[in-house]
Amino acid sequence: MGVGTFFTSQLDAAIGWARKYSIFQYPFITACCGMEYMAVACSHYDIDRFGAGLPRFSPRQADVLFVVGTISHKMAPVLKRVYDQMTEPKWVVAFGVCTCTGGFYNNYATVQGIDTIIPVDIYIPGCPPRPESVLDGLMKLQDKIAAQVQRY
Repeated sequence: MGVGTFFTSQLDAAIGWARKYSIFQYPFITACCGMEYMAVACSHYDIDRFGAGLPRFSPRQADVLFVVGTISHKMAPVLKRVYDQMTEPKWVVAFGVCTCTGGFYNNYATVQGIDTIIPVDIYIPGCPPRPESVLDGLMKLQDKIAAQVQRY
C-alpha cells in the first residue's frame, strides 16, 4: 500500500466521520407523524447527541431530507423541487408507513411510497414510528454516511 493510498483512505475515513456527526436535516412534515418527529427532538430522546439536532429550513443548507407523513400527488412536485435544491451529498429518510408505502391511503390522491418520486436511503416504518425506531434509523443512516466513498 503506497503513501498516496494510505493518505486518501485516512482522508475518506476522516471526512466520513465528520459527515456522520454533522447531519443538517430538512424536515418535510405533512401529517400526524410530525408529533413523533418532534418527540425525538425533545430532551427525553435527544436527537442532538447524534449530531442531528439542528434542523435547517432551507434545502440549500441541509444534507438529509426527512419526509414525514403522507405525501399527496399535489404535494409531490414540491417535494421533488426541495430534493433537487439540496446540495450533494444528500440523503433521504422516509419517516412513517404513509411515506414509505402510502399506508392505509390506497387511493388516487396519495403517493404510494416516495421512492417513486425521489431515491430513499433509509425507511423508518410505523404508524407513527416510535422514537426508538427513529434513532435506530438515524444510526443506520450515520453508518451509511461514514462508509460512503468521499468525492473531493
